[in-house]
Amino acid sequence: MTPHARLRRIRIWLVLFIIGLVLSGATAFPLVTEVRWLDGLLREGWVPAPDALTDFIGTVHAGLQTADRDFPFLLYGTDWLAFAHLVIAMAFYGPYRDPVRNLWVIHWAMLCCAAVIPLALIMAPIRDLPWWWIPIDCSFGLVGVIPLLIVRRHVLALAADQPAPAPAVGTAA
Repeated sequence: MTPHARLRRIRIWLVLFIIGLVLSGATAFPLVTEVRWLDGLLREGWVPAPDALTDFIGTVHAGLQTADRDFPFLLYGTDWLAFAHLVIAMAFYGPYRDPVRNLWVIHWAMLCCAAVIPLALIMAPIRDLPWWWIPIDCSFGLVGVIPLLIVRRHVLALAADQPAPAPAVGTAA
């Protein structure tokens, strides 16, 4: 594969990853509305869903409605969650521009994906989420790492194709 084709492939995967981050962030702003829609959809009956999921989404909907009505400042936390996703997405501008020089961002993101799993395993039970929700949360880290692994492989190959930099010429003292 030519370096140009490899760079193009890296950028495509990075753009897909950035889009995923932006979408997951943007959807955290209208959380109350989205969960209301989802709850209504599941209760319509024409969407096949296990009763446990329908009941859980109903509980989440009721909790969000209560928070929105009585404690709207709590939802400010999801605004910051959304903002964090958008800021993290901006971090990938560096690897998009120069993937070899910014490979550390890809490694950092891979660590973040791995960190999703212990967070879900520890915090979901503490926050009283059903056990079957934990694999759903873990899947975000597992799915997110796939494009990053692909990008990493291509970046390392691209780096191997580049000539080594010339040694710096020092001045005599």
